[in-house]
Amino acid sequence: MIAANLPILQVIAPLLSAPLCVLLRRPGAAWAFALAVTWASFAIALTLLSQVLESGPISYEIGGWAAPFGIEYRVDMISAFVLVIVSAIGSAIMLFARHSVASEIRRERIYLFYAMYLLCLSGLLGIAITGDTFNLFVFLEISSLSSYVLISLGQDKRALTAAFRYLVMGAIGATFYIIGVGLMYMMTGTLNIADLAVRLPAVASTTTILAALAFLTVGISLKLALFPLHAWLPGAYAYAPSMVTAFMAATATKVAVYILIRILFTIFGGVDVMAGMHVGVILTGLAVIAMFAASTTAIFQPNLKRMLAYSSVAQIGYIILGISFASETGLAGGIIHLFNHAVTKSALFMVMGCVVLRVGSVNIRAFDGLGARMPLTMAAFVIAGLSLIGIPLTVGFISKWYLILAALEKGWWPIAVVVVLSSLLAVIYVWRVVEAAYFRPAAADAPEISEAPASMLIALWLMTGASVYFGVDATRTLDVALGAAKLLLVDRI
Repeated sequence: MIAANLPILQVIAPLLSAPLCVLLRRPGAAWAFALAVTWASFAIALTLLSQVLESGPISYEIGGWAAPFGIEYRVDMISAFVLVIVSAIGSAIMLFARHSVASEIRRERIYLFYAMYLLCLSGLLGIAITGDTFNLFVFLEISSLSSYVLISLGQDKRALTAAFRYLVMGAIGATFYIIGVGLMYMMTGTLNIADLAVRLPAVASTTTILAALAFLTVGISLKLALFPLHAWLPGAYAYAPSMVTAFMAATATKVAVYILIRILFTIFGGVDVMAGMHVGVILTGLAVIAMFAASTTAIFQPNLKRMLAYSSVAQIGYIILGISFASETGLAGGIIHLFNHAVTKSALFMVMGCVVLRVGSVNIRAFDGLGARMPLTMAAFVIAGLSLIGIPLTVGFISKWYLILAALEKGWWPIAVVVVLSSLLAVIYVWRVVEAAYFRPAAADAPEISEAPASMLIALWLMTGASVYFGVDATRTLDVALGAAKLLLVDRI
């Protein structure tokens, strides 16, 4: 009985647990409860992925109402993969959260913080599992509204400004998305994703559907922070509590990319939007600009959370580049980079959280001599930084290798060169931190500090270890990514 209802439990468990955190009120109890819920969600996601790999896509009809009239939860290869990414990161972050949140959030607000966190987690999981475009909008708003609150709880007053900017940009993105959904409904009479894929080709050439595609693409591009629609992201990542930054950087934009993939390859799967409507060329251009412009900007940032935020904009460029190829190898490269970048960037932002806890700053000058004073933390930064660059034996190398292969398959060797050159920019901004930590002495008046607490280091090294393990043995993740790419492309023109 429970196994048959895992799709709904994936969303309902964190959703109903959020108000229970409010009732618990005590910070320690709220943390322990949220920890149990997130790990239960991770177990459910792994079970769903296993079932999909064994038996194929899962369709779950809410209330017994058959699709397309009822709401359908649908789990296929890519949605199951995204569920695992979100729940895995969410679980590891909760191990990290206890000390980090206690140091950065006022005690009387901590239980509310965990309630918002579970709401955000539920929204992100719901986006990945729903088979209905309007239901997707609902989950998008649940995750977004809770994210605004989480960001605003940062210690710096600029966190409120960052949250407000994100709210404005997020509201515009959501409005564009729902307008696109309304236009599609006007022409097809359905909101079900699978049903839309069947009905859209007959009306694809109409102005209404072309406008719908434009609204959907721009709206979701705002949510995923595709250059030049990324203005909200650096401030949000820089001033949010460290745990929130680590979670959002690894999940929120990745789930938005998943929505874009669903739009281009499932809803419009029977329409040649990538070549026929020139969407692929536009995405390729924006991706290349993002890879260079954001990486170059990252080099000059003294605030290292802001530096990593611009790095995220560049990494989103790599993901979009893979999608823009619209080939099995390219799409697999983009999908695998969803996982690889989530693991790497969560580790890097957890390093920032450890440093904030002990040093109180993420300015580049605060990292002087930290290699000797916080050796485990800074060793994790070096390893995750190598993955960000794309050094062999790390997950970053796997992603970029597949993107280069995809470019060469198409005969686009200049794009392959661009991927390599843009990766060299990451060497510069990662080296800035390594130089400060290992080659500059600490200030004479620097206080004595110790490593972060064990629970934070365990979470940090889980993600750091994953960035190496899945770089050495990428069989499992690549099989899922390639399988998802094949299924997404099978019905396309």
